[in-house]
Amino acid sequence: MVLGLIVIVIATGLIALHRSNRVMPGVQVLGIGLGGKSRVEAVALLGQNWAARTINLDAGDTTWTVTPSMLGVMLDTEATFQLAYQQGRSLATLKDILKNGGVDVSPAWRIDCALSEANLHTLKPKFDVPPTNASLQITDGHAKATPAVRGRALDVEATAIWLEWNANQVISEGRLELVMVPVQPTIIDVSAAAAQANQLLAHPLFIHAYDPVTDERQTWKVPQEDWWKWLSLGTDLNDPTDLNWALNADEISAFMAAQAAMLGPDRHMDVDEAVEAITEVIEAQSSDVFLRIYHSEQQHVVQSGETLSSIAQDYGLPYPWIQAANPGMGDNLSVSQVLTIPSPDELLPLPVVENKRILVSLSQQKAWAFENDVLKWEWLVSTGIDSSPTAPGVFQIQTHEPNAYASNWNLWMPHFMGIYRPVPTFDFMNGFHGFPTRGGSTLLWTDDLGHPVTYGCILISSENAAVLYQWAEAGVVVEVRR
Repeated sequence: MVLGLIVIVIATGLIALHRSNRVMPGVQVLGIGLGGKSRVEAVALLGQNWAARTINLDAGDTTWTVTPSMLGVMLDTEATFQLAYQQGRSLATLKDILKNGGVDVSPAWRIDCALSEANLHTLKPKFDVPPTNASLQITDGHAKATPAVRGRALDVEATAIWLEWNANQVISEGRLELVMVPVQPTIIDVSAAAAQANQLLAHPLFIHAYDPVTDERQTWKVPQEDWWKWLSLGTDLNDPTDLNWALNADEISAFMAAQAAMLGPDRHMDVDEAVEAITEVIEAQSSDVFLRIYHSEQQHVVQSGETLSSIAQDYGLPYPWIQAANPGMGDNLSVSQVLTIPSPDELLPLPVVENKRILVSLSQQKAWAFENDVLKWEWLVSTGIDSSPTAPGVFQIQTHEPNAYASNWNLWMPHFMGIYRPVPTFDFMNGFHGFPTRGGSTLLWTDDLGHPVTYGCILISSENAAVLYQWAEAGVVVEVRR
């Protein structure tokens, strides 16, 4: 009798719930128990739970957390409540509840595929892994090929489709497995380029530096294990068997600075010139690089008893060059006055011919021509008189004129070779020449070799001038000593 009373009470309660606006007991959605909840209560509870849900986007080794709405998945709380409310209100669904102790109701979704694809495209860079091309690596002076590595990319469209068809699983698990597709590298094999690189690296470099002012030579051996650090290696995307390489100017600059430090504070080498020369040597698979040593301008503090002329002679410059470097200096010097002394390289504007050199002595009135450090000729000369002297210094052959005309003195000078401008802003030069003529026939100074007689030029016999004219090309250094 008691059992029957209990059954009557339960049945009466179920009938009462069935007739009410509340969800039947045992009904849940997404693990949320809605039994006994009114529409308002159920909709609010579903909305609160939905707002707190997250989904992990899973690419295997990379994850990212988003909300369902970022994937375009929207829960229709009203429709979901209606689905839950219908459970137990038919004989079949009531039997399910009684048999299983409850029932899970699939929620009602709205999926905005365009929004899910748009946001997946935004998140795509977080999961994409670009492929790594096979490349060249230099270790201890030896080039080797590093293998290619396959990359991956997020397939946005496929992932969005999978989400659309499996939204219940994604939401319940809180995880969306992303559809990733492999991305193949462009360059697979660079072994041929590595072999080419090792041919480049198979020898040391010798840096030969020449100072045309002092006639001094320096040679530095750069071992293979050092100079390979100057290289960056690569390959052509269109032809990975072809080696591409470039020089690192910063590395070369550091090397040049270290070598220049041994030359003293006033000398240096040109980094751009060095990069170009080293590039040419490496391309030719040679070893010898030839560079020029340059001189910086200097500051001179005037001492008691010095004149502009004496200072110019000490530095081996025509004095108007110092005037040009110190505009507004005036005609008179004062003790402790600071003068800028131009670099002697300003008087050597052409590429230097290293294996030839001409030496002129003002005190001995002689000239010597050397080729490969071997004396070729020794001649008597005549240089400038005191009122128009030949400047001491280091110059070079710059011009060749078969018969130059000096209008100031009405002289025609055969086999003229200009070596410097006495005044940097004037377009005339002092240089070598043979016996001059005046008036078309008169030969001058034919008996004067061996003592000063010219207006600044260096006079040699016409026969010797013709020989020198053919031998001394532009760029040959001429050193005039006091």
